[in-house]
Amino acid sequence: MPSNDFELQAQARRILDAIAFIPFEQCQLLSREFNSLPARPGIYAIRHKNDGLLYVGKTKSLRGRFSGGHKAFLWAWLDKYNDEEVRIAAQVISHWENPALLLELEAIILRATEPPYNAQIPTER
Repeated sequence: MPSNDFELQAQARRILDAIAFIPFEQCQLLSREFNSLPARPGIYAIRHKNDGLLYVGKTKSLRGRFSGGHKAFLWAWLDKYNDEEVRIAAQVISHWENPALLLELEAIILRATEPPYNAQIPTER
């Protein structure tokens, strides 16, 4: 677990690199059950093939977060994105014993990327 702001920023950068720069073809396809996603805590991104990050979020269970639906999919449909051009990039986080850590990592990534489907971007504290 990061012990200072520098380590926290570095971890957030590693997560952002993992979800933003993994080749699109390696991201998770959309499905009904999302069985290919782990039922573990993590940070995820809804990505478009050409337009990049659409939404970034955190969750206690990556699979559970998507199996119940996600508003970003509705917005992508309303924006007339082809479902084959929208995928999920996810990074499992092993430090779930500290929920504040996921919140802070998500906030850093949101401030750095400002995805269009995130309604609120947290201000820096």
